[in-house]
Amino acid sequence: MTRRLAAILAADVVGYSSKMEADEDRTFDAVRTLFDSTVEPSVARHGGRIVKRMGDGLLAEFASVVDALVCAVSIQTLAKERIDRAAETQNIQMRIGINLGDLIVRDDDIFGDGVNVAARLEGLARPGGICVSAIVAELVGQKLDTEFDDLGEIRLKNISRPIRAYHVAGLGDDSASPPMAAKPPSPELPAIAILPFANQSSDPEQEYFSDGVTDDIITALAYVKQFPVIARNSSFSYKGRTIKTREVARELGARFLLEGGVRRAGDRIRITARLIDAETDHPVWADRYDRLIGDIFELQDEITGRIVASIAPELTQAQSSSLKDRRPDKLSAWELFLLGSSHLYSQTHDGNLLAREAFKQAIDLDPGYGEAWSGFGHSFLRELGFESREDRGSLIDKGHEAAKRGLALAPSSAYALLVSSTADIWRGELEKGIDNIRRALLVNPYDAHAQMALGNRLDLIGKAEEGIAQMERSVELNPRDPYRGMYFAYLSRAHLTNGDPAVALEWIDNAVALKRGNPDFHFRRAVCLASIDLVEEARAALRECEKLESGFVHRRAISWRPYSDSERNERFFSGLYRHNLLDFVEW
Repeated sequence: MTRRLAAILAADVVGYSSKMEADEDRTFDAVRTLFDSTVEPSVARHGGRIVKRMGDGLLAEFASVVDALVCAVSIQTLAKERIDRAAETQNIQMRIGINLGDLIVRDDDIFGDGVNVAARLEGLARPGGICVSAIVAELVGQKLDTEFDDLGEIRLKNISRPIRAYHVAGLGDDSASPPMAAKPPSPELPAIAILPFANQSSDPEQEYFSDGVTDDIITALAYVKQFPVIARNSSFSYKGRTIKTREVARELGARFLLEGGVRRAGDRIRITARLIDAETDHPVWADRYDRLIGDIFELQDEITGRIVASIAPELTQAQSSSLKDRRPDKLSAWELFLLGSSHLYSQTHDGNLLAREAFKQAIDLDPGYGEAWSGFGHSFLRELGFESREDRGSLIDKGHEAAKRGLALAPSSAYALLVSSTADIWRGELEKGIDNIRRALLVNPYDAHAQMALGNRLDLIGKAEEGIAQMERSVELNPRDPYRGMYFAYLSRAHLTNGDPAVALEWIDNAVALKRGNPDFHFRRAVCLASIDLVEEARAALRECEKLESGFVHRRAISWRPYSDSERNERFFSGLYRHNLLDFVEW
């Protein structure tokens, strides 16, 4: 199996089945004569290769898009001349579609997304006309004096992303344009295109590595269900070209573009990545990764995981930030889900209630939307971390019921599995919860939230060292996660009960630095300070906690028992007990 970039021409006879039914012998002879005398000689004359004939259709490849289009125009012009001279029963017209794509070649046949798009474009062409993809129109437009009619972004059968299509002006029967040629509304889900990472090394042989990084990111992002990913064939058609962000995004039907570069010097490598919102032409996120070469495939996996885990939340945040000022009744179910997710990120009681409202509106619009049900359940479970008037048992039951429904509707969703796992944990079903979170990571191994959740839950059932290693991998995988303050707090608790209070204090200090207004972080900091006998500092941390939320220390001390065994809970609170810092609390 080999690959090559080529122009693909797909041609088909218009109304072949009905013509065969009306006059089988004459239609068969007319089609065979057209192919033998006009189509096949034109392909050969313009340097093309006929891959296969399929009854009334033909598939050919060309090394040049210019040659492919000139050949197509020649075929349609000669076919029209034959029609002008022929009787009505021999009025044989063709539709032709042309695309440029990266092909899989096996046994002289060609396969791949590029072939599928060409075949779908052929179906959009007018009888006697030629329909091409955006990349073909752009490249040909630089070489030939050819005018095109812009058909807009078209949703093609079995192609997940919209394709921008163009019709060669002046060819074909305008009155017979298929309904799909009208520009449809933009797709609900904004797509992301990963452009080929540039090889910035002086060694051209490093091209394979930059292409490999790009390929791996495209594959890995396919695990992230919130955003469609533009296929590799389309993205790689821009390799080595100077691009304009908005034009590329329009041509590919993408809202976001990820671009980057790879530079190797000796045994070190640097990878840069930048995510751009094409609507504003502004960067949403950027990062740089410096590594020793080591094992090349292991390095690719590491960099890919870091980039994918980092940009997934950035994509969600970038998309949802534009929704907050819009009226809820003007938003789709998916947009409401994004808005609810954004409110959850605020990690406040008010934000949690707004999230629940947005998820409920999404469900009202689409009762079969599994992730929206999961988000709705998540909001009840998150309420357990705030001072709420609702009964804890009722919150757990409501969260569990919504999470169960979400998982039933979206059994392959990592988010649905994550929320279901959280509900299991709150119901005391720890093993079931861990099993669900492992399933979530099978669905999306790059989900940093699921990575952290697994580590946290392993620590909660007494597997501290395994849990700490898992949580630290999650933090490294996504150092900018909106929940990272809480994740630092989880790591602080795990290190403290595992006998390393100094490291625990470092983690909780990082959490407090991120969010000084969180009373829980100050309470946990007091626990760590007391455990290493810094009594006055611990007392000050408790006072700060009370200042932020009166009565928080009392409630925390009475009701919070994070671990499933009393020994670890006592170890966690031991410093506060030893120094009588909770002597005002009735145990």
